[in-house]
Amino acid sequence: MRALMAQPAIRHLAGREITPGAEVRDDEAILASYARFGSTANHAVGTCSMGTSPEAVLDARLRVRGVEHLRVVDCSSMPLAVSGNTNAPAMALAWRAAELIDADHAGGIPPSVALTP
Repeated sequence: MRALMAQPAIRHLAGREITPGAEVRDDEAILASYARFGSTANHAVGTCSMGTSPEAVLDARLRVRGVEHLRVVDCSSMPLAVSGNTNAPAMALAWRAAELIDADHAGGIPPSVALTP
């Protein structure tokens, strides 16, 4: 990566190396730094588990257990990261959530959550 970022076409875009630092040269120290500070570029998913276990935050209809009129409709309800971008799966989840909400309320918003003008 250092050699790549030192190329004339890109070096003017790169700032100084912060971690592990340019003085660190051996593979073992570079790998140790990555183990301590590195991470993947995956989008966070699975932080609001869905299921039937007592630990599950959401039921199968994306409703937050113990809270009325609240659903989680984002990638946090997905159990695992998808192999590509999360945009399309998030949109599909939102579409499905809209169907669930519509079915739960027979096409109307319950009076307890209706917005007033």
